[in-house]
Amino acid sequence: MLIREATADDWPRIWPFWHRIVAAGETYAWDPGTSEEEARVLWMNPAKRVYVVEDDSGAVVASAYLTPNYGGPAAGIANAGFMVDPGQGGRGHGRALAEHLLAEARNAGFRGMVFNAVVETNPAVTLWTSLGFTILGTVPEALHIMYRAI
Repeated sequence: MLIREATADDWPRIWPFWHRIVAAGETYAWDPGTSEEEARVLWMNPAKRVYVVEDDSGAVVASAYLTPNYGGPAAGIANAGFMVDPGQGGRGHGRALAEHLLAEARNAGFRGMVFNAVVETNPAVTLWTSLGFTILGTVPEALHIMYRAI
């Protein structure tokens, strides 16, 4: 498995699983009808550091971004988004990518990482808690807000 920074050429390999995950409406709060161009702008935004995971065959099987949560006093807290191709789950790609981004965030000088909107049914909640994230609050039947110092 190789984890590296994404390039614009990676988007066509990210889009199929990005679309599948968002269209399912079970893990992300983005509109399930998000167009490919809107999705590319959301995910591949130049303000974000975007990463991909390639499996041993060179296929892109996961992606994540790292960005400041907000500006000003909150700029020292990172925010991230993660997606693993649903057909590639359970192979450790998500955990490896999460550990990589936590290290990247620490190296970039972030003090912590927050997820502002983790859909309650997202199976990654188990991964995040195993990596030391805590649920700060929950919007009933909707979203968790999760945090970890780094």
